[in-house]
Amino acid sequence: MSGRSNEIAEAVLRTLDQYFRDLDGEKPAAIHDMVIRNVERPMLQFVLQQARGNQTIAAEMLGINRNTLRRKLTDYELL
Repeated sequence: MSGRSNEIAEAVLRTLDQYFRDLDGEKPAAIHDMVIRNVERPMLQFVLQQARGNQTIAAEMLGINRNTLRRKLTDYELL
């Protein structure tokens, strides 16, 4: 599994590198929020699909509390 984690980290690094190049001298802002939102939403969608819509199973797969998952799904308008 660590190989897969490295692939994800490398994808994030490549994307951030491109983001900074695209800024072309402009000041970056809210990078943390941007990265989290752009990674978390598709991750939640994918895991929920893998769990066949079962939020309890999805929460277990994610290692988070079911209530936390429901809040995140609501925040991302995935419910």
